[in-house]
Amino acid sequence: MKTRNVWTRILGTATAAGVLAWAVVAAGQPSTGSTTTSSKPVAETGPGYAIEDYNYPGADKILAQQGVVLKRGDGHILLADCKSEENLLKFLARDRADVCFKVTADEGFLTLEIPSVHGVRTDDSVKTHLAMTAENDRVEYDIPAKTWEGVGESVDGREHVLVEIRISK
Repeated sequence: MKTRNVWTRILGTATAAGVLAWAVVAAGQPSTGSTTTSSKPVAETGPGYAIEDYNYPGADKILAQQGVVLKRGDGHILLADCKSEENLLKFLARDRADVCFKVTADEGFLTLEIPSVHGVRTDDSVKTHLAMTAENDRVEYDIPAKTWEGVGESVDGREHVLVEIRISK
């Protein structure tokens, strides 16, 4: 008798589980009675790979609004409002407002074009390496952290275009 009760309970539990599983599966089916399947594998219908191209986001809008060409970077040197805070990388250029960048890491790079740069104030925590062009020459500067320094035009009298910023500890 005990064995019969055990088997009855097992059979009842299995039946209830089967009914519940059937209800869950049936609830997920379309109500029209027809199903559609794609001939493409699931991997082809999912989102593509995110490939970083290092292009500066919103560069066209920044060029139109501020006249600054931002090309490529790793996201650790970001254009900032010069009035937003004190500790910014700040560039002085003839015939334009100052251009500032927020440094967000110990290392980073940004390629850009800012004409007529003649001075820089570096961030408080990182060394800054600048590459500039003047006519057909490439001129480079290494500037310690927390420093105001004349660069480009103020050093040799020629108009310089700032083309690259690299920061490091």
